[in-house]
Amino acid sequence: MKKIKIGILAIGLCLIMTIASFSGCVEEQEEPKNIVETASANDDFETLVTAVVAAGLDGTLSDESSEFTVFAPTDDAFADLDPVFLNNLVENDTANLTKILTYHVVSGSVMSTDLSDGMTVATVEGSNINITIEDDDVYINDAMVTSVDIECSNGIIHVIDKVIVP
Repeated sequence: MKKIKIGILAIGLCLIMTIASFSGCVEEQEEPKNIVETASANDDFETLVTAVVAAGLDGTLSDESSEFTVFAPTDDAFADLDPVFLNNLVENDTANLTKILTYHVVSGSVMSTDLSDGMTVATVEGSNINITIEDDDVYINDAMVTSVDIECSNGIIHVIDKVIVP
């Protein structure tokens, strides 16, 4: 009788150890980040994140109860602007900075497959942007989309190569 109990105990212990060792192999899924967290984690968006924070839009673009699509200019795109103009926007003219930034934002999640040639889309700023597709290239006004469908917990980011201005 003691041998049966010890045998059952040994089998149970082996089973527990086996389950425990396999549970370490299961990769935990990381929670998706919101738009601001995703942009902050990408070295190509340092200027964009600085501008978003300066304009006070970081709270809105972090809000999990809303969904947005951001056409996000890279640091290289911001570098093409006059540095005096950009610095003035960030340091002194947050009203116009906000207009420019919200011109890059559309309400709702818009995947690249939702875009079509000749489409006109209203931005959060209030003006429209124009979508053009030439060959396999997608343009937002005159800015080319260089990367698409970066999914965030509260929307989508599409990377563009220019800062667009309303």
